[in-house]
Amino acid sequence: MKMTEENNAAEPRVTEEDVRLLIKRKSDIEEQIKAYHDMLQTAGIGMDAPLVDVEGFPRADVDLYKVRTARHNISCLQNDHKAIMVEIEEALHKLHATARVKPEKDVTKTEVTEPTASLPAPFALVDTVTQGSPAFQAGLRVGDEIIEFGSVNTLNFRNLRDVASVVQHSEGKSLRVGLLRSGQEVHLNLTPKQWSGRGLLGCNLVPLHR
Repeated sequence: MKMTEENNAAEPRVTEEDVRLLIKRKSDIEEQIKAYHDMLQTAGIGMDAPLVDVEGFPRADVDLYKVRTARHNISCLQNDHKAIMVEIEEALHKLHATARVKPEKDVTKTEVTEPTASLPAPFALVDTVTQGSPAFQAGLRVGDEIIEFGSVNTLNFRNLRDVASVVQHSEGKSLRVGLLRSGQEVHLNLTPKQWSGRGLLGCNLVPLHR
């Protein structure tokens, strides 16, 4: 009898409120990531720019402590974001399982469950968007999770070189970009082109491994 009670306790019932709280935590993490990225952009340095000059000395034009702290916190928050996405997915599955067992409660009719339940898993995360760049003008934001980039999608993505190849062969051409933002699927049109900054996009992607 005691073992049965312990097993029951190990599988707590997931409620709609539980899912809402998880999504709220996800949004909070995304806001924190954006705030740190904004700070780095204000300082004129991103996630990957070197912190030493050409002679190997620490750069004097940036606050190295703040930059290192921001980069470290972004990395930690991105890991937290991946973990919370897994938690949300598991919670939704449990919530829907409960709904199938007890359909009279009609728990699937919530704003937070249906939109994300069947969405594909993202393969890349936007961690930098430079103001005024093609990516910025297209509406791409830090924290967006990419599920489609031109001909690259969740099913055929291997690494970021796939995306780079699409970009290089699509200069001046509109690309369809599918992404997840705050639990919703969003589609944008992004045209890679020369601008005042580096590259053809003005954003940085990092791979998501789930």
